[in-house]
Amino acid sequence: MLYSKVYIDAISYELAQNVVTSYDIEKKLIPLYEKLHFKIGQLEALTGIKERRFWNKDVSMCDKAVKAGKKAIDQSNIPVESIGMLIYAGVCRDNLEPATACATACGLNIKSDAEIFDVSNACLGVLNGMIIIANAIELGQIEAGIVTSCESAREIIDITIQRMLNANNMDMFKKTVATLTGGSGACAVVLSNGLFNKHKSHKLLGGAVKNASEYNKLCWWGTDTENPESGVNVMETDSVSVLKNGVNIGKETFNKFKYELNLSTDHIDKTICHQVGSAHQKTILSALALDYEKDYSTYQYLGNMGTVSLPLTAAIAADRGFIKSDDLVGFLGIGSGLNCLMLGVKW
Repeated sequence: MLYSKVYIDAISYELAQNVVTSYDIEKKLIPLYEKLHFKIGQLEALTGIKERRFWNKDVSMCDKAVKAGKKAIDQSNIPVESIGMLIYAGVCRDNLEPATACATACGLNIKSDAEIFDVSNACLGVLNGMIIIANAIELGQIEAGIVTSCESAREIIDITIQRMLNANNMDMFKKTVATLTGGSGACAVVLSNGLFNKHKSHKLLGGAVKNASEYNKLCWWGTDTENPESGVNVMETDSVSVLKNGVNIGKETFNKFKYELNLSTDHIDKTICHQVGSAHQKTILSALALDYEKDYSTYQYLGNMGTVSLPLTAAIAADRGFIKSDDLVGFLGIGSGLNCLMLGVKW
């Protein structure tokens, strides 16, 4: 997967308003903690996450995606009428039909002959959206496109806390604790053929993908199979197996990524991994022989925002001067399924 004329012109984001600490969550779990003889602080110790953010209740995913999208379009200096594709790539959507992309496109005044649609692929949605737009640009079908996303963790975490309290046992804690890492946020990425801001844009070099679909049951979010009539969606994760098999597919993808882009590990100046938690970051960087000091993370204060995490973290890393001009940056995405997608960007 190689590109010769695709550029990232802007990455923007919206942070949710309400800061929720791991302590705040654990206070609600005191009856379970007493039963299991846990001390407050267990959640941060396991994940490295001090806090995450929630939107206000009843927030619209579209509204926040539009806010992030307007920022990205303004930053890119690309006329909105030049955008030929809009993708909404969040796991969280406002409704099953129509696509959340429709309301987002309306809010951004995207032209009527642009393609607009949703893409869903767990935590890789935004990266997948970038590839779809990059392919269209490389083929000369469009000049520019935008990927948007918004994720909300408030509802699923509230549901998970209640399930933990109802079960009041270690089994439920183990298969749902990963859900408590969730955070909320929105992002947007504008890509183009580079003719608008060539000297300020970041060249998308290409990337590599691998899947291990035999592990599609390790992390899932859907209807409660034990109580389907409730209409409630729940989330469960086999954290140990996700980490083990995620690292394995990560190593395979990284080797393919280096081969496709004709790189050695030393060529990579900075990395942005998906923001799961401390164990994932340390294990994947060690497995890929990547320097911990060259990786930027936000999970400690923003949690795991699904599709939003990696692009938002890249934007913050650039804003704070961690990513510099001419750096070769690796976007290292691993998502439920299992799927892995890694992209190389010349900043």
